[in-house]
Amino acid sequence: MAEAKTLRGGRAERPLSPHLQVYKPIINMVMSILHRITGAALYFGSALLAWWLVAAAAGPDYFAFVNGIMGSLIGRLILFGFTWALFLHALGGIRHFIWDTGKGYELSTVDRMCWTSLIASIVLTLLVWLLSGQFAATFAQAPLNYISAVG
Repeated sequence: MAEAKTLRGGRAERPLSPHLQVYKPIINMVMSILHRITGAALYFGSALLAWWLVAAAAGPDYFAFVNGIMGSLIGRLILFGFTWALFLHALGGIRHFIWDTGKGYELSTVDRMCWTSLIASIVLTLLVWLLSGQFAATFAQAPLNYISAVG
């Protein structure tokens, strides 16, 4: 690999790029990373949704197969994560829209909006799953399903 040299032939001293270990994680940094991760997760979650819709159009046998996968414990956990990613990413988009208007740049406001979007995404996810009845079906039955499968 080529090495940078000064005009006199000495080695050029270049500043090192700081690593993640240098920075203390702060909420707006974490939320920026989570916004990117949830965006990617929504891409794959949308593919699962498309698969489910194709299965519904393909016929009852294939739909029952895909529904069985989505209704399993792992499938429901993935759907739970997809729901949370959807809310977190949407609320992050609203936060960015507010910033696009030129408002909310004070550090205290940035922190407050980040915490609000994180907490609201968790609350909205739990609310949707509780109201749909899926929360109890997924998380209350999971230990019993595991015990009956093992025992």
